Amino acid sequence: MSGVDRARAVADAVLYEGYLLYPYRSTSPKNQVRWQFGVLGPPAVSSRAVAEEPALRMQCLLEPDPRRGTHRPATVRVYLRFLQLQRRAVERAVEGTEAGRFVPVADLRVAGRTWLSWDEAVEQEREFGPFETTCGCTYLEPVEVAGEVDEELLLDESGVQGRVLRHRRSLSAVLTLGIEPAGDPHGRGLRLSVDVRNVTAGSFTTRDAATAASLLGAHLILVADGAAFVSVIDPPDWARAAAAACRQQRCWPVLAGADGDTDLVLGSPIILYDYPALAPESSGALFDSTEIDEILTLRVITMTDEEKAAARATDPRAAAIVDRCEQLSAPEWQRLHGVLRVPEGDPAVGPDRPWWDPAADASVQPSTDAVLVQGIEVRRGSLVRLRPVRRADAQDLFYAGQPARVTAVLSDVDGETHVAVVLLDDPAADLHEWYGRYLYFAPDELEPLDPSALFATGSAETKESRP
Repeated sequence: MSGVDRARAVADAVLYEGYLLYPYRSTSPKNQVRWQFGVLGPPAVSSRAVAEEPALRMQCLLEPDPRRGTHRPATVRVYLRFLQLQRRAVERAVEGTEAGRFVPVADLRVAGRTWLSWDEAVEQEREFGPFETTCGCTYLEPVEVAGEVDEELLLDESGVQGRVLRHRRSLSAVLTLGIEPAGDPHGRGLRLSVDVRNVTAGSFTTRDAATAASLLGAHLILVADGAAFVSVIDPPDWARAAAAACRQQRCWPVLAGADGDTDLVLGSPIILYDYPALAPESSGALFDSTEIDEILTLRVITMTDEEKAAARATDPRAAAIVDRCEQLSAPEWQRLHGVLRVPEGDPAVGPDRPWWDPAADASVQPSTDAVLVQGIEVRRGSLVRLRPVRRADAQDLFYAGQPARVTAVLSDVDGETHVAVVLLDDPAADLHEWYGRYLYFAPDELEPLDPSALFATGSAETKESRP
């Protein structure tokens, strides 16, 4: 798979995220108000309509290869990708003297298949360039998408029973690529600014009308030739200030392709890390499957036959989801259950050892390690009172002031110390400790307790353990 294809595969997952939500039926309220991320709405919208902003902007850094020389500057190609709304209208054929005429209906069943009126989408991709990355240049490219109406007749053994009309509105946009110095102290890099603006003409007074004139899920793929893109997330030292100066508006640039590639950038409407990739365990898109493929797949399987039929009638992509879930093999189900990914071995102990191995690093012993808290050594078995200050979640409000027993003192790979505890007054404390389901607090969130003083407070566990 080429680098562009890798980026396009991830971009497709972003493009369709939120396209249609479980239970994938048109009757579901959450599927009646759409669409998803990266919507560029038309510029002229009345106050009664609800529409997204018409523009996005992405800035990224490029370091030209000095070996090419000035006579042959580096180039960049730009791909703009989005969905165009397609309204699917179902019409029933009129019989008798009005034969040949059709009337709109919400649904129609013909030859054992149900057809619904529904909003679909058509993928659109435009390629621009290659553009020479000459400093100070600005390129403007018009984007025109034609509006069309397609007709599909619905037939059975007795003839035409109806038709499906698919309407797509024409769209207009402008893509602008600007190239300027990155502003780094060594003058090594260039800053690329890519703007996309929806300029579709017309005045839109309803949300549906504005959506039909929008670029849905708009995103960018940039491909460099003779230059290397620089990460704005984790830039090298020379580019840190230049990366911090980059400004993003509704589009986030990340390095894409295979790990280590520097000729591709994906401009995503959601924030991603560099080198995003599809999980190999995933059997296909579920549109709202953010790391919960197994749960959603199980939910699809448990749908009734009537619910599955309604999903299939709603959208061809929903039908594909239902069919795929029903046909999963046992190994595919097993993959969905999860996988343990172990970081590469520590070179100091060999490639076959995990990054931390108790047998290789005896200096770390969570069951016996200790930490000083207010000048007192706290270790496994110590009693403490919880004083949460970091407000990790709302539960901290309930833990405040509670007595607890320390079960382990741990250190993470960043050198931070964490103290694992179980609550003394929790009836399930022994069970939590047996399963290893602890609460974790920083040392400065603990107050050491004298067991004799704790007994005076009437703690349930202390009372029960009193000789």
